[in-house]
Amino acid sequence: MFSDLIYEFKMHRLLKKISRQRVTMVLEPGNVPVIERGLSHDEKTKVLLLTAEIRGWVEVLHENIPTGQIDQNGQINEQQPFQSLETHWKLTDSGWAAIQRRYQISLLGVAVALLGLYLVVHA
Repeated sequence: MFSDLIYEFKMHRLLKKISRQRVTMVLEPGNVPVIERGLSHDEKTKVLLLTAEIRGWVEVLHENIPTGQIDQNGQINEQQPFQSLETHWKLTDSGWAAIQRRYQISLLGVAVALLGLYLVVHA
């Protein structure tokens, strides 16, 4: 039970990270976007992204975008600026609703309404 809650917390945190990404500049040649606050490219993140895609919360924005890292000084390696090709994701309307927890808020509203109805009838 707790593992499910932890997994859902990680999903919510991933969706929030996707919503905070932004493009700061576009490198030429090749129109390569420089993304600030980008996602990590580890196996756990990929699993969470695929789960979010199954749920309809994210979809592929671009596939095989050249990806690299900057060092602590904010410099790009001039000889090898890109180390891999990665997929970039975007949130769907359902993903935004999941971030804002609209479903949970709706359930809470229904529960409060039913509780109020129960108290009026049995008072």
